[in-house]
Amino acid sequence: MERRDVLEKRLNDFFRIKDFGPDPAFSRFIPMVYDPIGVDWKSTFNPDFLQYFNGLLLKGADEVHRVFLAVFPTDDVLERFIAESEEGDLLFMHHPLLMECGDPRGKWGRGFVPMDKKWLDRIKEKKLSVYTCHIPMDLNRQVGTNASIAEALQAQAVDTFAQGYGWICEIETTNIDALVDSLLDIFSIPYVDFEGKKLQEISRVAIHAGCGDQVESMREAEAKGAQAYITGEIHCHIDNDYGRMRYQQIMAYTKETTMSLIGVSHSASEYLVMKTQAKKFFEDNFSVQCILLPQKKWWL
Repeated sequence: MERRDVLEKRLNDFFRIKDFGPDPAFSRFIPMVYDPIGVDWKSTFNPDFLQYFNGLLLKGADEVHRVFLAVFPTDDVLERFIAESEEGDLLFMHHPLLMECGDPRGKWGRGFVPMDKKWLDRIKEKKLSVYTCHIPMDLNRQVGTNASIAEALQAQAVDTFAQGYGWICEIETTNIDALVDSLLDIFSIPYVDFEGKKLQEISRVAIHAGCGDQVESMREAEAKGAQAYITGEIHCHIDNDYGRMRYQQIMAYTKETTMSLIGVSHSASEYLVMKTQAKKFFEDNFSVQCILLPQKKWWL
């Protein structure tokens, strides 16, 4: 058991929440999705969260017995958290909103989706807490989205790209088929999204957890010698004009790239840190039990 305020402070300090300032993504997207549906998010969410858009989103009871780990607040994740938790338990996530990026073999996504008010009400009624950590976790080298992928691949980071949000890594020489098989196993996904060259010798990879579907980032990684580009999304499959524009930009780039481009889903690419590094971090540093909440479907 841990006191919630102690747990919160130590998480804030470890991830340097205040040092990063307001999260550039969610300081925009939270108002964007909640205002049109009339949810008073400013009075619902914790005051400190409203300043940084990271940290303690919802404040529950004072004592935390169990920490649940997830990436996105999907309906199945929230339903399990509420059903299996006890008063005071905490849900630790990477994102405060669901992001539907779309399925390369199925439906395109809706983009950012708010948590339904019924889930917010039930979390408050049960006196549960929710803590989210976005950019600070992306850039953390001990408990981080890129760090966990590099660790799973036994890769050695040698450089960065995309303003530090991507890593250039050396790996043991492999080929594209073996690399894809490894990624299917690491991320527990049914298939990858693939574009570009099917290379038979790969020893230098770019790692960009989450949405790596930016042509400028891919070109930078390629210029730094990456032979394979591993990310959550190589394509934006969001069903709007923005998503279709991004998709066409990547398709144009695939005709010129020398790299193998591999998408493992936004969700799965960022869940790995929860399953490995975050779980170990909580168990090593706090007197709490950790429960993993994988999504039912990784490609959303």
